Amino acid sequence: MQQNRILRGDLPMDAQSATAVFAAKGIDVTPNKDQGVIKVVKHPGLDGERPMIGDRVTVHYSGKLLSGKKFDCSRDRKEPFCFNVGKGQVLRAWDIGVLSMQKGEVCTFLCKPDYAYGPAGNPNKIPPSSTVIFEMELLKFEGEMLTDDGGIVRRIKVKGDGYSNPNDGASVDVHLEGSCGGRLFDSRDVSFIVGEGEDKGVPLGVDRAMDKMQKGECCILYLKPKYGFGSEGKAEYKIGPDKDVVYEVTLKDFQRAKESWEMDLNEKLDLVVGVKHKGNQYFKAGRYYQALVQYQRIICWLEMECGTGREQQKRIQDFVLTAHLNLALCFLRIKEFSQVVENCNKVIELDENNEKALYRRGEARLLRNEFSLAMEDFQQVLQVNPSNRAARAQISNCQNKIKEHHEQDKKTYANMFQKFAERDAKVCKCTVLG
Repeated sequence: MQQNRILRGDLPMDAQSATAVFAAKGIDVTPNKDQGVIKVVKHPGLDGERPMIGDRVTVHYSGKLLSGKKFDCSRDRKEPFCFNVGKGQVLRAWDIGVLSMQKGEVCTFLCKPDYAYGPAGNPNKIPPSSTVIFEMELLKFEGEMLTDDGGIVRRIKVKGDGYSNPNDGASVDVHLEGSCGGRLFDSRDVSFIVGEGEDKGVPLGVDRAMDKMQKGECCILYLKPKYGFGSEGKAEYKIGPDKDVVYEVTLKDFQRAKESWEMDLNEKLDLVVGVKHKGNQYFKAGRYYQALVQYQRIICWLEMECGTGREQQKRIQDFVLTAHLNLALCFLRIKEFSQVVENCNKVIELDENNEKALYRRGEARLLRNEFSLAMEDFQQVLQVNPSNRAARAQISNCQNKIKEHHEQDKKTYANMFQKFAERDAKVCKCTVLG
C-alpha cells in the first residue's frame, strides 16, 4: 500500500528511495539504461503498435515533486495536451517515455533532472536539480502531417543523423518500398533530383517529403491519391485510379544543391532556362504540381534580383513575369483560385496591361463567383486587345451569371417574405381568436 502511494507521488521521499522503489516495480526506458526515466505501468494499453518519432500524440498528465506537491495537471485544465513526440518539443523524459507506451496505457514515470527540468529547475514551480514524477495516459497518436491537406502523413521508424535536410534541387539516394492494400508493388534503390522525382517514377508525395528527412532516416509515408498516382492510377504497378498508397523510404545519402544566396546572378540566369523548360514539360504532361515546383524555383532565385544594365534587368523581369503567369495557369488547373489571383496580381504590378494576367485573373474570379470583378478584368483585356474574342465571350458569360444570380436572389427574398407574411397572418388569427 505504501509502495503504491510512493509510486503515485503521494508520499514525501528522497530521490534515492524513489529510484529504488520505481526500479523494483518498473523498467528503465532510457536508451543508455542510466535510470534517468523509470516507468511503472498502472493500466496496460491496447495491444498493438506504439507511437513513432514525429507522431502527433495526445496525452493527459499530472506532474508532482518528490514532496508530493502537484505542480501541473492537464485534467485540472480539462484539456489534453498534444505534441509531436521525439522532436524535442517537450521534456526529454516525455519524448522517451511516450514512445514506450501503447494507446490507452496509464503509467508513472520517475524522471531524473537531466531528463526533466535540469539543474535550473523551473522558477516558482520546480526547485533546481529536482527528480519529478509524471503520471501519463496516452489517449491517441497519429502520423505527422507534412501537408496542410493531410495528403502526406509520415511516421518515422528510424531517426536520421544530424540536422541537415535535402533542399530543392538536391541529389538524393533512397531505397523505396511501395505498397497498396497490403500488396508490395515497388522495391528498389533510386537516385533523383528533389523536385524532379517524376522523371524516375517517384510519386509526388515521396518527392515532397524529402526536404523533411535526414540522412539515415527510414520512414513510412501514407499518400492520398493526389500525392500518389492520382485519378489515372499506375497500370505498370496494377494500381487503379484514386488509390491510397504507402511508401517506406530510407534516405541513404544526399548532396544539397546550392541555395539562392550561394549563386551569383549569371549562374542563376543560366540555370533558369533549363528549369523553365522542365516546368513546361511537366505542364504539358499534366503534372501540374511538379510544374509548380520548377516555376517557384525561378521566383525564388530572381524575384529580389535587380541586375546591371537595361538588357539584364529586362531579362530578369521577363523570366519573373513568365514564371508568375505559368504559376497562375498551374493553379487554375488544380483549382486553387486565390493563388491564381495572387500570381496575376504580381504580374500586373510589373505590367499593368498584361493581357494574359488580366484574362487569367478574370477566369479565377469567375470561378470564385466574383462576377463583377471578373467582368472588369475581361473588359480591361479588351482595352488592351479589342480583338480578343475569348474575353468578349467571357463578358457575356459574366453578364448571364450576374443575371442568374439576381434572379436567384429575387426568388430567395420572395420566398422569405412569403414565409414572414404567412407567419404574421397566423399570429394575427391567434390574437383574434384569443
